[in-house]
Amino acid sequence: MSIYETVSVDQVPADAHILDVREDDEWALGRAAGAVHIPLGELPERLDELDPDTDYHVICRSGGRSARAAEFLVGRGYSAINVAGGSGAWLEAGKPMEADGGAEPTVK
Repeated sequence: MSIYETVSVDQVPADAHILDVREDDEWALGRAAGAVHIPLGELPERLDELDPDTDYHVICRSGGRSARAAEFLVGRGYSAINVAGGSGAWLEAGKPMEADGGAEPTVK
């Protein structure tokens, strides 16, 4: 049993705080609109950028890195929910996305 919850992209509320833990190049290509970006490898040193009283829906490309991030966050007293299927599922579901430079968002 995991210590964090996992939800599908359809279960993420429209006003959710989304934390994207992908690498910079992935982030630039396309991300959930309004997401906060902290790559997984930087999460321990940047933890103070997150509010422990906020519920974060954690997303990556497909769900693996976000699961590790959610486990890390919950283990430190934060509220973190893993988004199953990640940014790929987000894009397929037609959820709002943005990309650097006004490009058409994509997920790779």
